Amino acid sequence: MSSPSIAVATGRLLDDSAVSTPYVAVTMGDGAGIGPEVTVAAVLDETILAECRPVVVGDASRLRAAAETIGRTIELRRIDAVEDAVFDGRTVNVFDLGLLPEDLPWGELSPVAGDAAYQYIKVASELAMAGKVQAICTAPLNKEALHAGGHVYPGHTELLAALTETEEVSMMLSTPKLRVIHVTTHIGLIDAVAKIEPGLVQRTIERGHEALVRAGIPQPRIGVAAINPHAGENGLFGYDEEAQKIAPGVEAARANGVDAVGPLPADTLFFLAGRGDYDLVVAMYHDQGHGPVKVLGIEAGVNITVGLPVIRTSVDHGTAFDIAGKNIADSRSMVEALHQAAEMATR
Repeated sequence: MSSPSIAVATGRLLDDSAVSTPYVAVTMGDGAGIGPEVTVAAVLDETILAECRPVVVGDASRLRAAAETIGRTIELRRIDAVEDAVFDGRTVNVFDLGLLPEDLPWGELSPVAGDAAYQYIKVASELAMAGKVQAICTAPLNKEALHAGGHVYPGHTELLAALTETEEVSMMLSTPKLRVIHVTTHIGLIDAVAKIEPGLVQRTIERGHEALVRAGIPQPRIGVAAINPHAGENGLFGYDEEAQKIAPGVEAARANGVDAVGPLPADTLFFLAGRGDYDLVVAMYHDQGHGPVKVLGIEAGVNITVGLPVIRTSVDHGTAFDIAGKNIADSRSMVEALHQAAEMATR
């Protein structure tokens, strides 16, 4: 897949105590966006290197350009297997696909970068499915570029489901104060309301429950949001969606031993969850869940795909073309995404 290392790194290898730390495949996202910058910063973060062994799937030349942009002196090591990687605090290990031109502009929509972003994810998912890495952590891709590159998926969540042949997955957003799982995501609001039905609500609740149990919360408390204002006010608002579409799913999950309550008015529910009354909110549609999380701060948010046969986390922000290549990007969300990938892989 790749040639010998660009610069063979020297220095301290992982010591014996770190042998059990998981490998995490880090996709660098759309090469025209801020993905390469936040990837370089995150994989060299000292706290991350103490928790896992990150290996990048991307383009070595773009990572070098990103390192220069953010003022980091790095060693780039092309690898063909995770066992080839070196972790010494300055080496970026990369499965180099070599798909981007050297003169790719920062901050401009590119079908080439969109196709490359897809290929990075494809390789990372193959590594995870083969057990070569224990988790995947993704930098942002651009949906328009992805489509222009010939890969028509609504986003990472649906793409990874297709690559791993998973029938149904859920998007979970996690912050230090709030966790949200979505019944529907990348579809229009009218289509989302039409898609919601008791079985989907139940499966989403139970996927969230299982994810939190695996994350170390043995009895998670789950609040389920309504669709309409005031949870429909007993039929005053909407067309009885709460009673017909949501409540039966909540009851079915409760019958299976899940501590779920709802449907509850969304505005009140997010307040209660933010103060700690609930471990997880089940949101009915994209903006219902994303809005409160992003008010808390994008840099703190992590996107987790629940239901895949592999662990996958991601930043909770986009490609930010307007600031790409300018050394402005904040890498904290990428660091947190890697931290949570390592934590889940360890568990």
